[in-house]
Amino acid sequence: MNKITTDLLDRLAAIVGTEYLTTARERLTAYSQDALKQVFCAEAVVSPRTAEEIAAILKLANDALFPVTVRGGGVGYTGGAVPIRGGIVLATDRMNQIIEVNQADLLAVVEPGVTNYRLQQAVDEVGLFYPPDPASWKESYIGGNIALNAGGPRCVKYGNTKQFVLGLDFVTPTGEIIRAGTRTPKNATGFHLESLLIGSEGMLGVITRATLRLVPRPEARRTALAIFANARDACRCVADFSSSGILPVALELLDRTSINAIEDFQPTGLPRHAGALLIIEVDGLRETVEREAAIVREMCRKHQAIQLREAQDESEAASIWEVRRKMSPAVARTGVIKLNQDAVIPRSRIPEMLEFLEELHRETGLLLPTFGHAGDGNLHINVMLPDREEQTRQLGVATVRRIFVRAVELGGTLSGEHGIGYAKAPYLELALSPATIEVMKQIKLTLDPRGILNPGKVFEAPVPAHEVGFVQADQSCC
Repeated sequence: MNKITTDLLDRLAAIVGTEYLTTARERLTAYSQDALKQVFCAEAVVSPRTAEEIAAILKLANDALFPVTVRGGGVGYTGGAVPIRGGIVLATDRMNQIIEVNQADLLAVVEPGVTNYRLQQAVDEVGLFYPPDPASWKESYIGGNIALNAGGPRCVKYGNTKQFVLGLDFVTPTGEIIRAGTRTPKNATGFHLESLLIGSEGMLGVITRATLRLVPRPEARRTALAIFANARDACRCVADFSSSGILPVALELLDRTSINAIEDFQPTGLPRHAGALLIIEVDGLRETVEREAAIVREMCRKHQAIQLREAQDESEAASIWEVRRKMSPAVARTGVIKLNQDAVIPRSRIPEMLEFLEELHRETGLLLPTFGHAGDGNLHINVMLPDREEQTRQLGVATVRRIFVRAVELGGTLSGEHGIGYAKAPYLELALSPATIEVMKQIKLTLDPRGILNPGKVFEAPVPAHEVGFVQADQSCC
């Protein structure tokens, strides 16, 4: 790949306008990292406004052979939106319009730079509901949600982002403008190219517009927080919902280490001796919700919950969810370095995974606070390192690998919503066969023959596993 010359900067500026291209150090640094805080410096940040401008940028990149990395909100945990190979960052900030919210057809049409939160607020105003709700909903962009097939607590009942994408407009890596999918819930016309972009991590095209399915806003919801003496009882409760006759909106699990991290961070009165807690939510018609709330109550009692707190109004429900939202900052305080993983395990086998993590903690001495979406088996397992010593770093990397190996052995995989990026690239072969990886490489090669779009991710491991997550947060572009 080639460097960005002064001539190329001039040509990029001619496409988007001088004010929407920058090489300022502060902006390069900000747009050359995500939540991992590892900086791989771009040579320029370009902020287009239209699909036509993006097409022109990608055609120029193919002619001049420089890398293009697409970036949304920059809140990912696997380095998927950072410019590993340099080149330019294509920022979607300016593509931030909600074009349509259609009550009759139950759909919304939005640009990729719209935040998840803003979309949810807009559809709520007209009595509709967009279920995908990643924890980063106030900062994450819809384009990034689609590129990573983002989830969130409500996935138990409603599914991930892919269940809500009807159609996508996108620009191919070689600069062709494509419209895929429809505005209708049924579509059996040709290949579903929109599905190819979902979860593609910005490697197969640049999303410019999304047509998203909506549902009517639930009439009522009920939220409960249940405390268990041990994690096994909590996990049995989660698994037993399969035969309960109801499907909760959310089944969130926090283990003992996570509970104590919250109490150390901002005390909320959670019992430190508890083995685990569950946040359980149901929604729907008012009468149905009352019946399902009673079943939740019965299930918690059946599985020996030692405390059960049921929200009586929206304020109390928000208070319960605040416990979950405190989780990430609370856990971050339990070590010098946090290696944040989001392995997925069949929910019936979560108890085995938690037992394995307890054994791993005893063996390594590392704190492994675990929380997440137990209802769909998506666990956020954090490997907390007490210092930056080389021996500790190596132990952390070995521990992460053992976690992934065990997840796959239990019938799971490496990621439920964070994606692979570069951080998990060294482990891809644990979950996918060589033949499967080769098919993915061929799709990439077909759409991006010159390797322009988001190089250095998923199939490659340009950053050794022992270096992932260890760069100082104050690193900046020169």
